[in-house]
Amino acid sequence: MSTLTSTAVTAEPPAVTGGRQPLHDWRPEDPDFWRTTGAPIARRNLWVSIFAEHVGFSVWSLWSVTVLFLGPGYGIDPAGKFLLTAVPAALGAVLRLPYTLAVARFGGRRWTIISALLLLVPTVPMTVLLEPGVSYSTLMVLACLTGVGGGNFASSMANINLFYPQRLKGRALGLNAGGGNLGVPAVQLVGLAVLATAGAAYPRLVPAVYLPLIVLAALAAARWLDTVPGARNEPGALREAARDPHTWAMSLLYIGTFGSFIGFGFAFGQVLQLQFAERFPTPVDAAWLTFLGPLIGSLIRPVGGHLADRLGGARVTFWNFVAMAAGAGTVLYAARERSFGLYLAGFLALFVFSGVGNGSTYKMIPAIFRARAADAVATGQRDPEAAARWARRMTGALIGIAGAIGASGGVLVNISFRQSFLSSGNADAAYLAFIGWYALCFAVTWAVYRRPRAGRLTGV
Repeated sequence: MSTLTSTAVTAEPPAVTGGRQPLHDWRPEDPDFWRTTGAPIARRNLWVSIFAEHVGFSVWSLWSVTVLFLGPGYGIDPAGKFLLTAVPAALGAVLRLPYTLAVARFGGRRWTIISALLLLVPTVPMTVLLEPGVSYSTLMVLACLTGVGGGNFASSMANINLFYPQRLKGRALGLNAGGGNLGVPAVQLVGLAVLATAGAAYPRLVPAVYLPLIVLAALAAARWLDTVPGARNEPGALREAARDPHTWAMSLLYIGTFGSFIGFGFAFGQVLQLQFAERFPTPVDAAWLTFLGPLIGSLIRPVGGHLADRLGGARVTFWNFVAMAAGAGTVLYAARERSFGLYLAGFLALFVFSGVGNGSTYKMIPAIFRARAADAVATGQRDPEAAARWARRMTGALIGIAGAIGASGGVLVNISFRQSFLSSGNADAAYLAFIGWYALCFAVTWAVYRRPRAGRLTGV
């Protein structure tokens, strides 16, 4: 396996061409080139990428709102609905690594077009087949196929990473990630609009709304995206990262942050209807609140990165998991006491802190390898240039692995809710499992990155 890197490429005569042709001269670390030529091209690519990724995230999240339409005519119990929201998260997690590698294999512009058009694979049949009488197996296949939207995040981040100099990557990738994450509340608002106007009898209208947007995303990529030359998948980087203990520590933490965000985003509407059925007798009643959590979690993500810059990623991540455990405890208490106001506040807090944690854990990854590279230089094991290359290589590989594993948290959240409701008729066991997971996460953060000891990484 490999990870994605790029090198500055020049050609004679030095020229930059956009649109359909690859860039022949790309030197983002050159201040003059960046100021006069690179920055406008990078910004154009960033905004198109945000739009395409946003549509991909919306398609990935389609079933978070589609299940609200599946009334008695579909003959599906709550356990079956939680499976319908679990399988998109599963495929999305699996696709993240190959989608990352595809950017170098096919080129950023071409792969963005392909990955956008692949979103038609689930949305077109959903538009045709979603009606009472459709078999559950068909619904499972359609739900699974929406997982292709989950892969778009990985390829979009890998591609935009190639356009920006090191000093600006954090902000660019933060905007790209945040714009994509907003696809979750966006599709839920679309679902709310359909429920409030056409009614629950027309679930096919939700994917139908996205058909022209998918085509527009592919056309925008074809018209305005560029392909950075020199991008390549470095052989062995993922294998090396997979042998590194920090990869698995950070993957566990990312399950707790991003996995919680996407899992709760998929499940929130169903859980509201099940926990407080008297308050939400119809799907539209739940839909009014479903989008709030993912919206807050998406908007707050850059705050986590900013706090990590100021206070340190490990410190923010540690206290963030303490807050997430407290939030899950609040939700458990409120559910048992039937206090809807406290329940909603606790759940929204979980979305807030999952968003903060998304930003802080993402900031920890490059800091880990910068610290280790600095130690290697200080002890004479590597020269500064080789150490910097190794840090970038390992950072890219760990982000790819952690992103894929972290997305599997969405599966775990939905399966936890399913099993809890099946066994006891409520979600108490799921909330206890979440509290336990967050406790494990803050314990790992303390033991690996915060505990005073010889050899502790500085600046993480």
